[in-house]
Amino acid sequence: MTQEELIREAFKAMKNAYAPYSNYHVGACILTKNNQLFYGANIENASYPAGVCGERSAIFAAYSRGVRKEDIEALCIVTDGKRIGAPCGVCRQVLSELLEQDTPIVLSNGKDTMVTNIRELLPFQFSTEDLQ
Repeated sequence: MTQEELIREAFKAMKNAYAPYSNYHVGACILTKNNQLFYGANIENASYPAGVCGERSAIFAAYSRGVRKEDIEALCIVTDGKRIGAPCGVCRQVLSELLEQDTPIVLSNGKDTMVTNIRELLPFQFSTEDLQ
């Protein structure tokens, strides 16, 4: 799957976003190494902490189906914002444990696109090694 196709799939997922408070829509798509796709969208709630971001929604959907970090080829996160949206701090922490450090993370708003990874987004991660 090309990067452009993955971005299109993430924009499809964004159509399912529920964002009546922020009006900021996020879609995410995970591509596995065996070409499975897992989708996520941000879902807001009047009790803000009870909502979930699009990228966490997608990664949890994949993990719920038995996918693990070594199975993931790429993660794409798209927004309808004026600039490229990057994962929030909570999402970065979750992704730091559930993705390989160098898994490509494609970020796009439909106009601009960049590719990064969790090592670049969260260089000093809190991990299971810190708990030993």
